[in-house]
Amino acid sequence: MGPAARLGLHEGIRDRDVRVRPFPDADGALEERLLQSVDDKTLALIQRRRQSKRPKDRGWLLRRLLLAGDLLGLCCGYLLAAGASGTGGSGLWKGFSIFVASFPAWVVGAKLLGLYDEDEAEADHTTLDDLGRIFLLVTTGAFALAVVTSYTSRDTKQVILFWAFAIVGVAGGRATVRFVSRRTVAYLQNAVIVGAGDIGQFVGRKILQHPEYGINLVGFVDAEPKERQPTLGHLTVLGTPDELPEIVRLLHIERAIIAFSRDDPRELLAIVRLLRQFNVQIEIVPRLFGVVGPNAEVHALEALPLVSLPSARIGRSSMLLKRLLDVVGATVLLVFSAPFFAVFAWKIRRDSPGPIFFRQRRLGVNQREFTVLKFRTMHVSADEGPHRDYIKSTMAGHGQQRSNGLFKLERTEDMTRFGGWLRRTSLDELPQLINVLRGDMSLVGPRPCLPYEIEHFAPHHFERFLVPAGMTGLWQVRARAHSDFGEALDIDVLYARSWSLGLDLQLLLRTPLQLLRSTATA
Repeated sequence: MGPAARLGLHEGIRDRDVRVRPFPDADGALEERLLQSVDDKTLALIQRRRQSKRPKDRGWLLRRLLLAGDLLGLCCGYLLAAGASGTGGSGLWKGFSIFVASFPAWVVGAKLLGLYDEDEAEADHTTLDDLGRIFLLVTTGAFALAVVTSYTSRDTKQVILFWAFAIVGVAGGRATVRFVSRRTVAYLQNAVIVGAGDIGQFVGRKILQHPEYGINLVGFVDAEPKERQPTLGHLTVLGTPDELPEIVRLLHIERAIIAFSRDDPRELLAIVRLLRQFNVQIEIVPRLFGVVGPNAEVHALEALPLVSLPSARIGRSSMLLKRLLDVVGATVLLVFSAPFFAVFAWKIRRDSPGPIFFRQRRLGVNQREFTVLKFRTMHVSADEGPHRDYIKSTMAGHGQQRSNGLFKLERTEDMTRFGGWLRRTSLDELPQLINVLRGDMSLVGPRPCLPYEIEHFAPHHFERFLVPAGMTGLWQVRARAHSDFGEALDIDVLYARSWSLGLDLQLLLRTPLQLLRSTATA
């Protein structure tokens, strides 16, 4: 079946009278070859873009929906606060009309804080990432509104209630907008990766493993590609960099990721500049991506951009704040989880003979050894040999994915019945709260590794020991079992280089949701 027929018959495009509008100046042979190279999902997206007189990209959609969600959340916050404080009748509507008149100021404030600018570029951006700026926006706006309307002298209760309800309303509105929009076809972006070498294919695999990013990877562009990895499914090389502008136009590409290429860098630079004529989001994997973290800052020496790398070590005051968060958080969590400790202890003893806790030597900050505590999930006869062999094979590049795309060592024969459930939910790690109180670990940090694992470390992997090991961390939230052991180490190093108290809070807030997702795919 030809590409035009596939376009017309694809699921969701059932109108037999709809025809693909040809490009008047297109190379018919190139278009035919490209349409033959892509999958049905991409063909459907191309059809929808061609049918639309004015195709709207993800950024256009999200900016307007987020704006609507913000204003609706503010309105709900105001009306709930007024109702709770007993304001009604003409007083309510007079105050509400003044509040509505302040909408332009709220929108300008949100824009200045960057609340409408990050979803398009950051595929994994969530409402949790916005909480700090939402708090600042609503706090500033509530104070200004109180001054303008003289509420500070009339009804302080209503101002406080509005402040609280508005924060919840705006955050809830944004979460709802993102949840709904990410399940629409308009949210999907057709993307290509320029460079089909090891790095380009690595980026491609990561995109395929995270469909929640809303990136529909169409294929690669490279004049000298490497042999395709089997994990890349249907993806093929669409053409050469010289053909990139036509590929972008014909396939309605909205995102181009430059991930190394053996082509002349000067030619690639010229092509990137040419792409700026299109409505394409361009992203570049930096040559030194192994040391460039999200905290790196770009500044200029005249017209020459320079990337400044922050220090990888955490200062004493920052470590004190991190330790304070650990003690308070672990204490609260231990109090609330005490009933679960009792139930799990009873279930483990009832399920199989042996101790309740599993103890194992691990390496923490500065490679200091400590005994990690976990609920026992395996029979006492299980040994560490299979795990040693797995770590060795995956670091040699022989790690195998499971059918659902996860890198995970299967040891079902060693697992107890109740232990399997504990592993899937990660509740077997609850006793590590005791390690946190002891100072062996932190709530957030790199995964505490086994002593024999460092035999396979590259030199830069030892940077992960600059920070305390953690119960959760960047790897657990961003990748988890989608990464092999070597990739997990790189993510741990990235956390050590990028640490901030804000990052720790963000990861703590995102961990419960990630655990639910991981349980669903286990």
